[in-house]
Amino acid sequence: MALPTSPGVYIMKNKDKKIIYIGKAKALKNRVSSYFGSHSNHSLKVIRMVENVDDFDYILCDTEFEALVLECSLIKQHMPKYNILLKDDKGYNYIKVTKEEFPRIKECYHMDDENAEYIGPFISNFSVKSAVEETLKIFRLPRCNKQFPRDWGKSRPCLNGFMGLCSSPCAGKINKAEYRASIDDAVAFLKGGSAKSIKDLTAKMEAYSEELEFEKAAKIRDTIKAIKNLDEKQKVVSINVPEEDVFSLVNSNKKACFEVIRFKNGRLTDSEHWLIDSVDDVPQARFELIERYYSMRGNIPSRIAVDGDIEDEELLVQFLESQREKKVQIIHPQKGEHLAIVNLCIKNANEHLAQQQGRLGREVAALEELKTLLGLSAPPEYIESYDISHTFGADNVAGMVVFHNGRPMKKAYKRFSIKGFDGQNDVGSMNEVLERRFKHYYEDEEGSTFKILPDLILLDGGQAQVNAVLPVIEQMNLNVPVFGMVKDSKHRTRAIAFGGGEIEINSHRSAFTLVSNIQEEVHRFAVSYHHNKHKKSSFSSGLLKIDGIGEKKAKALLKEFKTISKIKSASVEELTKVKCISEKNAQDIVEYFINN
Repeated sequence: MALPTSPGVYIMKNKDKKIIYIGKAKALKNRVSSYFGSHSNHSLKVIRMVENVDDFDYILCDTEFEALVLECSLIKQHMPKYNILLKDDKGYNYIKVTKEEFPRIKECYHMDDENAEYIGPFISNFSVKSAVEETLKIFRLPRCNKQFPRDWGKSRPCLNGFMGLCSSPCAGKINKAEYRASIDDAVAFLKGGSAKSIKDLTAKMEAYSEELEFEKAAKIRDTIKAIKNLDEKQKVVSINVPEEDVFSLVNSNKKACFEVIRFKNGRLTDSEHWLIDSVDDVPQARFELIERYYSMRGNIPSRIAVDGDIEDEELLVQFLESQREKKVQIIHPQKGEHLAIVNLCIKNANEHLAQQQGRLGREVAALEELKTLLGLSAPPEYIESYDISHTFGADNVAGMVVFHNGRPMKKAYKRFSIKGFDGQNDVGSMNEVLERRFKHYYEDEEGSTFKILPDLILLDGGQAQVNAVLPVIEQMNLNVPVFGMVKDSKHRTRAIAFGGGEIEINSHRSAFTLVSNIQEEVHRFAVSYHHNKHKKSSFSSGLLKIDGIGEKKAKALLKEFKTISKIKSASVEELTKVKCISEKNAQDIVEYFINN
């Protein structure tokens, strides 16, 4: 089919004529053709999609903006399998106040009780949960399953009662009139907000004081203090603008998390996240996700903060302004409170992604930061690190440690004894070890951890070690990024070596901690192997001074007795029990240690 170079929307269908993907394009011919050329630059997801395309249609538009509006409408209508979609699982939320002798305040999804009062509806479940929790805490209302008046005054206070978070009606510490007054104040707080509640409660407190009812006045004073404390806590997560939405997109090899936190009147009012398949083009995905979000949610604010680049940002702004019918600004914070809020959003996304993958948020954050710092295409989930250890060129060994998803994977650790030469040559040793490691990659059977190709290699050392390894990687037709870990004078991680220069990492806290842990672990592992080998070598060299004892017999003795001290204390009879030790050998050994 001959395609025009005009703007438009293309619609891909499978053999059952079902729509599986809808996209927009500035030039239809260029965009659609890119799918059916070489697959070398395509992700597995795109390759699978193209394999399922049996037919496609297109709709011409006058401008790219018209194509975007049409694309949005068609995606909402057809929900194609291969488009980035956000599932809208939000319903309306309410705050329920029961109409019983001792009312309760709860969150709920449906107005299904005629004998209850409802505050709402609210779109945000986050804000409803927060409001109910804060209200129960401020007005010291029960959150337990006890029923009143049945359970009134029949038990000791629970932990909330002891902590002052509940007025303990179960222990009879509050009467019915006081309880109802607390409920009325709580409902007024929910309906009118903190400022109105403080004003009304202050008037009540002053009235009780004038009537010399100081105990009641003191209780209201404590409630006012609790409301003010809540306001102060909320200011910790606040911004000095009337409204703003903040977006982040954290991408891993298998999954990505799209996060939004929303501010109104300067305070955080809502938070949502979606776990989606890993994305290939983050700026493009960021465009699509923000556009999908507002097509689904509405309530577009005047300002939007994002954590990175957006493809066709001007086009997205034009689309959002057409929906809002007012000006919209997209910002990329670099410092100050807005950057702090973006980082909070990223942290939340990392945490949600980590929970989905059974990991810790700090591990995801460290790998994401390392990806950005080193310019990698994806966070390095499988990292191998190498270190050389010897004593003035003797007993040369290397240690290889593996970190998987930011954690040590000890079953994949490997030890190498340097075989190619004697003497001190760290660069040559590193070259030999990496060559042997990747021979295992090609030659080992399935099931060997050597068959796993690392996402990143970190060498203990500088550019010289990196230069020694790069030819090995190239000769074996591998594409694995290699960097060196540079130490300071106190043997602490200082920088990462690459391309003849250094990348400073001290200011990147998460990545710095991870790289430091890797460097310490690989050093520990290599040194421990060297010490063991050197100890055995020293033991063996001592035994070799005895007439008739060669390397084979020395190793057999060490294998049997484990230590030189045990060999020294062994009798002739005990020594001859070792398979290759004759009676004469045993007598020579005993005589040697008596005289030395």
